[in-house]
Amino acid sequence: MMGHLAAGWLNRPERVQEERPDEVVANMGLESDHVVADIGAGSGYFSFRIAKLVPDGKVLSVDIEPEMLKIIEQQKAEDGVINVEEVLGEIDNPNLPANSIDAAIMVDAYHEFSHPFEMINGLYNALKPGGRIFLLEYRGEDASVPIRPLHKMTQEQVVKEMNVFGLEWTETLDFL
Repeated sequence: MMGHLAAGWLNRPERVQEERPDEVVANMGLESDHVVADIGAGSGYFSFRIAKLVPDGKVLSVDIEPEMLKIIEQQKAEDGVINVEEVLGEIDNPNLPANSIDAAIMVDAYHEFSHPFEMINGLYNALKPGGRIFLLEYRGEDASVPIRPLHKMTQEQVVKEMNVFGLEWTETLDFL
């Protein structure tokens, strides 16, 4: 788990080139009034990018570390952002109301869950009809990514795990 002491690393300038966050967010197909949950939001790196695309909606920045949520709260105040809300999650519950979100995004977070079934169940219940879950994980199929296999997932694994909830894979974007 990424601790709050590493928040500076989450906001490093080279992350724009490494992970193309603006392209990711642009490809989410969000509408201006959508409610999006950023699960494992950390410092809010993706939350604030998403917030710009949903000016009439909001971003629920979910993290299990209160310190990370304080960082997001400070950034909101500095930038005058009003459509990002911090949510203190638990290791087995994102703490989101039923039928409350249009989308959820997890960036390099899902593989870290100690209780993946419970977390996805919480997200599934929070999704509005037609809602979507976006997973950004290092691809286990790609041997060229120099990180431990423990921190990678294959598409087959993700599809299998999400199918338990009746979620259907629709697309894998290959620009990352």
